[in-house]
Amino acid sequence: MTSSDRWVLLGLARGRAEWFRDVGQWATSSSIAAEFIKCVSVEEVRARLSSGRPHSALLVDVAASGFDRDLIGAAETARTPVIAVSDGREGRWSPDLGVAAWLPPEFGREQLLEVLAAYGRSVSRADTLPPLLGDEGLPRWRGRLIAVCGSGGVGTSTVAVALAQGAARDVRYGRRVLLADLALRADQAVLHEAPDLGPGLQELVDAHRRSRPVPEEVRAMTFDVPARGYQLLLGLRRVSAWSALRPRATEAAIDGLRQAFQLTVADVTGDLEGEGDGGSMDVEERNHLARSTTGTADVVFVVGGPGLKGVHSLGSLVTAVTASGVHPRRVVPVVNRAPRHPRARAELSAALAVATGTAGPVGGAVFTPERKIDEALRDGRELPGSVVEPLVGAMRAVLKLHADAAPAAPAPTRIEPGSLGRWTGSEGVDSS
Repeated sequence: MTSSDRWVLLGLARGRAEWFRDVGQWATSSSIAAEFIKCVSVEEVRARLSSGRPHSALLVDVAASGFDRDLIGAAETARTPVIAVSDGREGRWSPDLGVAAWLPPEFGREQLLEVLAAYGRSVSRADTLPPLLGDEGLPRWRGRLIAVCGSGGVGTSTVAVALAQGAARDVRYGRRVLLADLALRADQAVLHEAPDLGPGLQELVDAHRRSRPVPEEVRAMTFDVPARGYQLLLGLRRVSAWSALRPRATEAAIDGLRQAFQLTVADVTGDLEGEGDGGSMDVEERNHLARSTTGTADVVFVVGGPGLKGVHSLGSLVTAVTASGVHPRRVVPVVNRAPRHPRARAELSAALAVATGTAGPVGGAVFTPERKIDEALRDGRELPGSVVEPLVGAMRAVLKLHADAAPAAPAPTRIEPGSLGRWTGSEGVDSS
């Protein structure tokens, strides 16, 4: 650290935290060569992290409101290591949160300097960026993830129930099959006559904000459906509750489900629009459940109805799914409530091929009949085999042929103006 270098520290703490005052005094009195920027809210921290200015570290009190995976993720994106000031209960926090280092509640000046020297990086007058944080987490086992999406009223939730029921009868999954309601308009509680109160998606995501629950704790948030052999995770109680689901915590929750169950069938909304598709960031966050689920799923079932309108909507959604980055070989279109006659089904297949074009799936569509579905759901019985078996057969075929293939390379990401910084008149560079 040269004489022209200093630490540029962001700070966030609960009210009247002693360390917050101490660090400010050390910086003001030049006891440490640092600039300490006190933030009064998580929103201010995020704004400063996204400003493009480099920071040596983010000092944050674990008791501060808003300390969670998403805040740490924002710091990682800005290449700013997070140094957490403990409340004396380190066991509450998961080691994979992404925190670079921990400090005790009453740390001294020397302790702070030692941690900064180990994990931070001084910022020179040329505003050098600190190094990119690496992911040192150990790889974890994950079960299969099956996504089921579709436009409203085509029977998406019923198809998800049928897939979960069929998978639960497979001994290879060891009765560790989950039906997760991840749709914005959650209907699985109605279809299962489940109680409105109790743990569900919101509690699961909240539990993953600051820690990683063990699989037993995740399974305790689900309900047993003995008639069909799977577990059920209830969804959002209100559509507007999506705003409480932070993206990083949501991704961690989905990953937690995959570590707790051999196979997870996720009922998601068929809306994948993001900010880059002409929408806004609010639209992307609203659709984050569907986007993150379909993006990491081993198989994506896209459900539509028969008829001109149904095939057109099905083809549009299949195109949207593949355009979002899902390989066409992992996409299975489903025509629900399909006619029985082979000629009618052949005509639907031909119309679907025209609607999807070259972006469509490689295999043909799966046709499911309407056979006493409402009665089975109303009585809590198993769905008919004529509905379950074609879906499970298609799932097994895709898993066998394609699920173990290497994932496709990520698509290029658009660079926003100003996100790469700027030239600062370095030697040999003409800044005119």
